[in-house]
Amino acid sequence: MLCRGIRGATLAAGNTREEILSATQELLRKMLSANYVDKQSVACMFFSTTADLNAEFPALAARQMGWTDTALMCLQEIPVPGSLGRCIRIMVLFNTEKRAEDIRHVYINGAEALRAQPQNQGMLP
Repeated sequence: MLCRGIRGATLAAGNTREEILSATQELLRKMLSANYVDKQSVACMFFSTTADLNAEFPALAARQMGWTDTALMCLQEIPVPGSLGRCIRIMVLFNTEKRAEDIRHVYINGAEALRAQPQNQGMLP
């Protein structure tokens, strides 16, 4: 069994506690469902927000969904000029037999634009 990561992102409608928690729960549910993730296989989850979302910790959304025994961490994204605002990103690390190419990453509510960016921008070939 290997540890694999599932990435996901969404945009919150605004900087309120309710909007951050709602957007985070919607995204997390879709990520876990799309990949048939068993709760016992999850090692940890990372949540990040852009600087314009600070009304609540997005990890609280996972706690409210029953993820009380899982390691969760919140971070702030690097404020790159021109980057997408009101963005919540999640990375779930879990143990699985799936191949990397079988993982389904989830981008919703306007965050699909993140997938349209060139993959190798700023990276060496």
